[in-house]
Formats: sequence, structure tokens, C-alpha cells
Amino acid sequence: MVFFAAAITRSILRRAAKPYVFPRRWISSDGASGSDAITAAGYHVSGGPSFMRGTVFWEPNRPLTIEEFHMPKPKAGEILIKTKACGVCHSDLHVLKGELPFSSPCVVGHEITGEVVEHGAHTDSGIIKRFPIGSHVVGAFIMPCGNCFFCVKGQEDLCEAFFAYNRAKGTLYDGETRLYLRSNGKPVYMYSMGGMAEYCVVPANGLAALPNSLPYTESAILGCAVFTAYGALRHAAEMRAGDSVAVIGVGGVGSSCLQIAKAFGAAEIIAVDVLDEKLQNAKILGATHTINGLKEDVVDKIKEITGGRGVDVAVEALGKPLTFMQCTKSVRDGGKAVMIGLAATNAIGEVDITRLVRRQVKIIGSYGARARQDLPQVVKLAETGIFNLRDTVTRKCKFEEANAAFDDLNHGKIIGRAVIEVM
Repeated sequence: MVFFAAAITRSILRRAAKPYVFPRRWISSDGASGSDAITAAGYHVSGGPSFMRGTVFWEPNRPLTIEEFHMPKPKAGEILIKTKACGVCHSDLHVLKGELPFSSPCVVGHEITGEVVEHGAHTDSGIIKRFPIGSHVVGAFIMPCGNCFFCVKGQEDLCEAFFAYNRAKGTLYDGETRLYLRSNGKPVYMYSMGGMAEYCVVPANGLAALPNSLPYTESAILGCAVFTAYGALRHAAEMRAGDSVAVIGVGGVGSSCLQIAKAFGAAEIIAVDVLDEKLQNAKILGATHTINGLKEDVVDKIKEITGGRGVDVAVEALGKPLTFMQCTKSVRDGGKAVMIGLAATNAIGEVDITRLVRRQVKIIGSYGARARQDLPQVVKLAETGIFNLRDTVTRKCKFEEANAAFDDLNHGKIIGRAVIEVM
């Protein structure tokens, strides 16, 4: 991510230290002067509109606003998507609270479904054939370039261009955003594809076909929540049938881990949270045991369930120092502790070094998965009914309700995953 100049960063972090309250209503912005604006006027979808609406994050402790944009224009290898649904994720919340500095103003939202409406000029014919106009698609939040050192090696979850441009600068891989305000032409940055908008531009490598049998709304979570869970258990944990698995934090991503663990044949699936409602939902999604971390010692209870050994794989999905430590202590000797929860900048996790060395405990970070090879597999799990989309998405919101959705997410009021229905 682009980390602002030191003084600005310190200012943001000071503001973020205060409790963050999301307004329940939209507040219109005044807009900035257009004297130095970069204009994108003149482009419109064939036979369609020349502008759209999108949600804009300006700075921490300021509400999201709905703004009008010039229609984003895809370039070679990119596709313009008419957004149908976008998930409400903690990663976005970290940005909104200033816990993860990111270029602003920006449009958040990074797990989407939608309809293909246009291909960028000079896009390869193979891409056009794979994603024809009118086809349904799902977008992964990691949009691999396909050409860097890691993409060539098949490690698209480490794509250099994605991190150097999108996460560091809020742009796509030519160093430019595709979003420009209609009022003054000024650029607005993109968190992934900037999915909380009526249209978004996505590199084709970050898309997979969505069967018509799958609903737009519930399927939006496939591109982050389920995608991340799949990557954690398939690649980081290399989970095997018969393994015991603990998931610490069973919100949108954590509850997806429960289902992926079940799909991969886990013998025991232990869900850990501090809310009984989430633990009840966890049982529906495949948990064989549940632990309320406010009522029981998490590590002791996991060891009791596993005959004193600990689990083969523990997944931490909250990004907090306490749960990081619980995760590392919950695995058996030789076990794997997989960290998928993003934390506030400079958060530190503690680990028992001697046990780590002597007992060969493996601590592994995992961020998303590999779009070209994994996203179609994730879609297949949903298409066949192995992954239960219906019970994972526990709230559907209108486009205008994004502030309220993030407010509820911030206060732990969303049991599974909330999805915003855009169009």
C-alpha cells in the first residue's frame, strides 16, 4: 500500500485510535476544484450510459458518500463489469478506520459478481471468447498480472504488480486508476476493482465464469471470503482428509474456512468465537465442536477435544494479537498455524520460540488464493452445493446502505457475511 508521508500517517493513526462511528445515512460531498482534474469524459458503454454511481471513502472518521463517475474505460486485457453485488469485508473496514493506510479518495469493495458489458481495446480474442458480452462473472480480490516472477511460477497470490500498483497506489497495472469523478474529473483510487460501484473494471485474469444457476448476490463472497478460505487450507495448510482443524473467528471468512475444511474431509472442525449466534451458525456450516472464547480457555478446550495433542491445522481469521497466540498454541507438535486475518498496522503477535523450534510448529501467512487456478474450483464447490452460499450470507443490503452495513460489521452485528446488492 502507499503509505503516506510520515506526518500524514501519524495523523491518520492518531485519528484511528478514537472509536470509529459510521453514520447511518449518506452525506453528500462538496467536491473539489476541477482545475487540475484529469477528465475521462466522452466514454460510454455501447448503447448505454456515460456515467455511473460509486461509493467513495475520503478519510477515516468521514462517512462514505455516493458520487457520480465518468464511465470507467477498460484497457487491453481488462473487462468492464456491470456490478450486481459486492460483499462487505473486514479488509474494507480496516481501510475505512485508518488501520490500513490506502490511497484516498478511493472506492472500496473487492468481492463482486456482475455481467460483462465491454472488453478493452486490443484485448486478446481468447479472453473475449471466455468472457463474452452478457456473461456472468465473479471477481477475485487478487487480480494477477499473469506476467511477473510469481505469476509465472503459479504463485498468483504474491503477484508483484498487484501489490506494487493496486495495494500500494490504488491503481491498475499501468499506474492509472479507471475512476474519475463526473463533477470535476479528478481521479479516485481503486481498492482491488473498486467494487462498490455500478460498474467496475477488472483485469481478465481476476475473473471466473459464474454459472447462471448461481445467484449474483450470494456468489459475491466467492471472490474473497471463500477464495481466502480455499487458499488457506489448500495451499498454506495443505490440509488432508482426516485432519483436525480449528478456526478462530467465524465471521465471513472464518465461516467459509469451516465449509472448506468440511469439503476437504476434516475429521474434527472446531469453531471459536465470542458470539453464541456465530457459533450456532458455525454448526450449520460444518463445525463439529464450538468454543466461546469468553467462557472457556480456547487452547485448553481445543487440546481437550483433541485428546491433549492439539489440532493438525489452526486458522486465525481475526488479525488480533490474542487470537494469533491462541492459534499458535492450539496446534499439535508439527502442526500448522495459518494466519489469514489482517491486523491494524504495526500489530505484533507473540510466539513461544523454543516450542516453535523444538516441536516444529509451522506458522504460515496466507492472503487470498490463486485466481486463475483456484477461483474456478471455488465456483465449482458452490455450483455442486458442497459450499453452502445461502447460510453463509446472512444479510443483504441496498446500495445506499453501505454505511450502515459497515457500522454493523464494526460492532459485530453481522453473523456471517453481508452483501450489498448494487443493481
